[in-house]
Amino acid sequence: MPRDFLKRSLGLLLRQQNNIISAAFVIMATIIFSQVLGLVRQRLLVGIFGASNTLGVYLASTRMPDFLFQIIIAGALSSAFIPVFSEYLGKGKNEEAHKLGSTLLLVALAIFTAFSLVLFIFANDFSKMLAPGFSAKQIELMANLTRVIIFGEILFILGSFLSAILQSYNHFFIPGIAAAMFNLGIIIGIVILSPFVGIFSAAWGVVIGAFIFVIVQLPLMKNVGFSFKPTFSLKTGGVMEVLKLMWPRTISIAIFQVGTLITVTLVSFLPNPGRNYVIFDYAQTLAFAPVALFGQAIAQASFPVLSKEREKLSDFKTTFITSFNQMLYLVLPISALLLVLRIPVVRLIYGASQFDWAATVLTGRTLAFFSISIFAQALVYLVSRGFYALHDTKTPLTVGALTTGLMLLIGALFIFIYHYGIESIAVAYSIGSILNIIILFLFLDRKVGGFDKKPLLISLSKITIATVFTGFALYIPIKLLDQLVFDTTKTVNLILLTGISSSAGLLLYLFLTWFFNVEEAKTFILMFKKLGDWRQILMGSEEIIDGKPFNP
Repeated sequence: MPRDFLKRSLGLLLRQQNNIISAAFVIMATIIFSQVLGLVRQRLLVGIFGASNTLGVYLASTRMPDFLFQIIIAGALSSAFIPVFSEYLGKGKNEEAHKLGSTLLLVALAIFTAFSLVLFIFANDFSKMLAPGFSAKQIELMANLTRVIIFGEILFILGSFLSAILQSYNHFFIPGIAAAMFNLGIIIGIVILSPFVGIFSAAWGVVIGAFIFVIVQLPLMKNVGFSFKPTFSLKTGGVMEVLKLMWPRTISIAIFQVGTLITVTLVSFLPNPGRNYVIFDYAQTLAFAPVALFGQAIAQASFPVLSKEREKLSDFKTTFITSFNQMLYLVLPISALLLVLRIPVVRLIYGASQFDWAATVLTGRTLAFFSISIFAQALVYLVSRGFYALHDTKTPLTVGALTTGLMLLIGALFIFIYHYGIESIAVAYSIGSILNIIILFLFLDRKVGGFDKKPLLISLSKITIATVFTGFALYIPIKLLDQLVFDTTKTVNLILLTGISSSAGLLLYLFLTWFFNVEEAKTFILMFKKLGDWRQILMGSEEIIDGKPFNP
């Protein structure tokens, strides 16, 4: 029986996911796996190197190669390549689709390699520009780490194209697992190489992880029948269409990435800049976990449906509001949990002899300020895709540019004028994120002729009230038990305390949203009740991604 269950489960995951529920389930499952490995990676790094300037320099060294990847590749894949490639497949033009994918891959590799060569040669100069507050020794280390990471990014481009192609064929499991294997490669690099090359083990781990990212996807690429047809001709069908569609999204990503780079610059002016950047990065990693899990997964699964409903705005609005409420229902209680239990969470995940109490407290405080805007960071993925589905990539670009500029201005004000610490940048980030989602939603509301706001406001009010009570339910047990029952200097007691408090809060949230008759609560309770028939749940959605029912 267990063997049969495992076989049937694996069979389902390796098949195409053709409806929103099955796609979202698979995406979420692989994101969870990737995040667990990511946290293991972070724990290993801080366990070996501590919240040190050395680790901070490594984290900063990843920014420039990632910047190049994001502006050259990510914009094309997220907003242009998949829709155009999928359209060719939908029309049965498989050979043309394969030529399109092959051409864009070669062009992307050529462009990235050219820019990477410049970055490789002038790594010291770029490092000085990025982190002027770092010492000369730290700049030299940062430049050398950047040079190693560049090789991993070149491989990562190839893996990202493979993932985009497989997702166009409605395969989400293998690309998700491959992305998780990238983290596994970094872990392998750290464990095996750190005794010999120190912090360079993480940089070489990026190369190992990117190689695994590619290899894991090759068998399924062969299975779907993709054939590599190399050509450098921009006249290849679909190439110019992708280039026209991608530029607003690319500029939008570039603006966000510039904001990320300037954040490194701001942090470099603080005392112990490397240590402060570790704290900032680690707090942001925890805050981003629910954003990736719920925001990215639901938005990614909803995007094909929203795109198909572009000409039927009533259906579009229904799908959008449903996804909007689902995201809020899942994200808000997690935000409350991270806000209230910030110190226990940081201690449990990053706690190590090298991660001292002062770093724990400051990371927790920074996480608290990030957690205020988790809902906004998650919703922006959905709202942006709402615009993309309506073939409007300029509005998210403009609004994102303005709010990113405001965030940086506030951050600079906090650092240079008021001389606040690292947590002030998290405050600026949250202010920018919340303004971004409010403005974007108002513009989208106007574009579609207005959403039905009454049920939206009612549902939002109920979820918010339940979240507030959840916060109290999280706070009271941890305060009482911490002082009267558990000695939280011991890991086991800390786990018990956090588990009891989390369970009390989340169970109350589930009860209150059921009691308030929140539709999303009914959906999830029904799914829990029917877990025995989980295959039917995953395959029975009426929201079809590609117009075909899912055939078991």
